[in-house]
Amino acid sequence: MQLPATPPLDLTALFGGTRQRHWLEIGFGGGEHLVWQASHHPDVGLIGIEPFVNGVVSALGHIKTAGVANVRLWPEPAAALLDALPAGAFARVFVLFPDPWPKLRHHKRRFIQAANLDRLARLMAAGAELRVATDDPDYGHAILAGLLDHPGFAWLARRPADWRERPADWPPTRYEAKARAAGRNPMFLRFERRG
Repeated sequence: MQLPATPPLDLTALFGGTRQRHWLEIGFGGGEHLVWQASHHPDVGLIGIEPFVNGVVSALGHIKTAGVANVRLWPEPAAALLDALPAGAFARVFVLFPDPWPKLRHHKRRFIQAANLDRLARLMAAGAELRVATDDPDYGHAILAGLLDHPGFAWLARRPADWRERPADWPPTRYEAKARAAGRNPMFLRFERRG
């Protein structure tokens, strides 16, 4: 995928005019979740962002095996693409198990922070869903605080199970399995883009 000389990127052209809804996954890891969503939602155009070559290669293998045609990959850091995408274009955004950058001096590298939440709010349509997962308690609290403070998002949780249990249409990832094997319980956060 190439960025246009003048944003925004034309998603209709990117998907050949065949997709009415678009979803975005930032940091798709090996692509398992991205391709699962693509195969279960063939009417949706999915864009996956992952700067690490091993993850991109893995995702390409999953795409080929599943035979899906509704995925586009951005194999670079997210910022340039996020700034080139059209406002209000996405009905769902996934940020699953982002790097927690646990050392205090590295917290500025965390993806979920004010500037990126502003970007996501711009990209998401009213009523769109943001799904975030983490197994790092410190980062989880920072994510929750940042999203609760942001005027563009409303938390969808109504009971503890709403953030302790993964929804049925959210397949497990290898990062979740790794966390559980290490005795860490992930947080599954769902937010709605306010209208």
